[in-house]
Formats: sequence, structure tokens, C-alpha cells
Amino acid sequence: MTIPAQASTLLSYSQVRRASVLALLCALMLIDVPFAIAQTFTVLHEFTNLGDGGNPEAGLTLDRSGNLYGTTSPFDSSPGTVFKLSHKNAGWTLTTLHSFTGGADGSHPPARVVFGPDGKLYGTTAYDGASGGGTVFSLAPPPTVCRSFLCPWTLNVLHAFDLADGYIPGGGDLIFDRAGNLYGTTTQGGRFTQEYCEEFGCGVAYQLSPSNGGWSQTMLYQFSTGSIATPFGGVIMDSSGDLYGTAEAGGLNWGGIYQLTPGDGSWSQTVIYQFMGQDDGCAARAGLLADGAGNFFGATEACGSGNGGTVFELSQVGGNWVYNVIYSFTRNFGPVASLTVDAAGNLYGTAVGDGAYGLGSIFKLTPSNGSWTYTSLHDFTGGVDGSTPFSNVIFDAGGNLYGTASEGGTGLACDHGCGVVWEITP
Repeated sequence: MTIPAQASTLLSYSQVRRASVLALLCALMLIDVPFAIAQTFTVLHEFTNLGDGGNPEAGLTLDRSGNLYGTTSPFDSSPGTVFKLSHKNAGWTLTTLHSFTGGADGSHPPARVVFGPDGKLYGTTAYDGASGGGTVFSLAPPPTVCRSFLCPWTLNVLHAFDLADGYIPGGGDLIFDRAGNLYGTTTQGGRFTQEYCEEFGCGVAYQLSPSNGGWSQTMLYQFSTGSIATPFGGVIMDSSGDLYGTAEAGGLNWGGIYQLTPGDGSWSQTVIYQFMGQDDGCAARAGLLADGAGNFFGATEACGSGNGGTVFELSQVGGNWVYNVIYSFTRNFGPVASLTVDAAGNLYGTAVGDGAYGLGSIFKLTPSNGSWTYTSLHDFTGGVDGSTPFSNVIFDAGGNLYGTASEGGTGLACDHGCGVVWEITP
């Protein structure tokens, strides 16, 4: 496994973040915080990094049978895995669907896997691959019914990034359009411009289209620091085919929110909001959530009135975009993954370093009379329950909530525990 030298900024950023979170633990335990509402928190799997992977940073995907799928991306050791968690008797059983080698198949998947229209799983790796810049891959289930838990799926690399066409995909989901094309972003690669993009590029938005039994990649847009740069959270698509996403840098140096519009064989970018690095937040690594009425919800990891990131709403009023902060975190680092909404309009997510112990939290935001009420569903302790959640959350049909925590648990093969998969039942 080879991790490029330019990746060191991303890796050291995670390491510094974890160290800062742990250093603040003792002080934060003295602060009074709201109690979580009555929920049952259960750890479904504790990773050991001994065949099952470790340090799951991404969220989970649910199939129709209630099985969970996810990825692991150990911070300092193996290249990562794709796994499946299945109900077995009264518990859950983990099956490793693919163990990355750090070769042509890539390494360190940064995002969750998603199901495509063909029933395959699709995802990305951040590093390695044939050209060193990560990959887009699919995983196909065995062609016949598997009679054991040792039935790996078949991985196919759809595209290997080579710096010129993208480099180091971030944590955002891949999405499909109705024609079966794939869309995503990379945090580096593409256009080389001033400042820190001079050497490695500011990132791209891309499309992958089925072509003659393979896939063809098109760069839709190359980011630059003259506008906004480093898109980490992927894109979402509206009914007109426009793409929307966040970028964590460039602009006024704090990143922003953008729209990409197709036309005449090329795509144009419109920056619809630039973060000021003040009460509005900064470092938007989380992607956007659309509410169906043309409004977007998202989150920032840092800044804000409490210095711990924000949750925001972006809505159109009279043809203009209006940005509104609906919650500001006050401890450490806020959300880095997209939010989830339920049928009642409540928002759910995780915060990396928030919570009573400064080791992360699972939260709910409830709208009421023009304001929002924050509820902590769980504050991670760094013990068997895990810590430092980077993931989004998902619901099953019964209203149970699922996600991951990247550290904690009892796994001893990782510096701060190898992470967990958790469930919250109402």
C-alpha cells in the first residue's frame, strides 16, 4: 500500500483532530450538558482490525432485508474493507465482502457504499489504484446463493484517478441519474492554480457513464481557489439535472456552497454562498440534504458562534438564496457527514467532537415555531460505545437509527480503539 506524500495533510489533520479531542476530555467532563432522551443505544459490532477491518469513518447502507453495508479505513494500518452485517439469531454477524490490497483496487474507502440500479454496490477509494489517486469501484454479489459467510463479492474498478482527471475522492456518496450515470467529486486533482492547489489541483466534479461494457469518465468542472475549492462532500442533483455541493476551501478562504449547471456541452459553476468563517461556520465537509421544497440543509465542522461548527438551512426567497444558521455547536468539532431527515422534518446527524465528553455525539434537531430544538441522542464516552463519529445516520422501516463511530470499542489493534457499528431504538 502506498499513500502519496500529498495525502499527508489529510492524514495529519485527522490525527491532530483526534489528539485535540482526547486532550479536551478531562475539561469537558466538568461541563453540564442536556440529558439524552429515552433511547436504547446498542453496539452491533466492535471492530478489531483482525480480519474484520477497523476505524469505520463512513456511514452505512441498508438493503430491503435489513442488512447493513459499510466500509472500514484504518488510520495507520491495512488498506480497508467493505463489510456486511446480517441478523443471525439474536445478534449480528459481520461478513467481509472485500479486503483492499492497496494495489490496483485502491485503498482506504472514504465514503459509504451505495446500491446501484443493477443491485451492485458502488463506492470509492481515496488512495492507490493504477494511477495512485484512488478509484471508483463496483462490488457484485456471488452469482449463486452463498451457503456460508465466506463468499466475497467481485470487485471491478470503474475508474482510476490520475491527478489530471481528479485525485483523492472525499467522503460524499456517489449518486446515479435516471440514465445510470454516476456522479461524484474528488478533493484534489484537475486544474493547478495558485496557493495550495498549485501542485495537486483543487478537485473536480465528475461523471462516469456506461460505455461499451466499461465506464467513461468526464470531468464536469475543475475547481480553483479563485472561486471555491476542495469539494469533500459529494453532490446531489435536482429535477433539472443541476448539481449542488459544498467545498471546504477557496472563496473567502472558508469555502462555500455551489451549483453546477449543464449547457452546450460544458458545465458552469455558480457560488450560491461563501462562508465567512464567523457565526455562519466554516470547513463544510458535509454534503447537502434537499427537503423537496427547494431548500437545502447542511453542516460545517468548525467556526460558528460556539466555535464547534454549525447546522444551516439555505432557502430561496424571491429568487435569492438566504442562509440561516439553525444550530451552533459549542464543543470541539461538528458534523463532517450529511444530515438525515425523517417524515416529520426532524434532522439527525453526528458531530465528531461534540457531546458531554468531547468525543462525539448523535443529535436530533426538531423544528418548532420558526426555531430548532437540539436533543442529544447519545454522547460517546470512548469506551465500548465508541468515539469520534464521522458518519451520517440512516433509518430502517421500524424507525431504528444506525451509524458508525470511527474509534473506541475494545479493539486493541488500533491506537484508540477500532470503532463500532451502533443502533438506537426508540
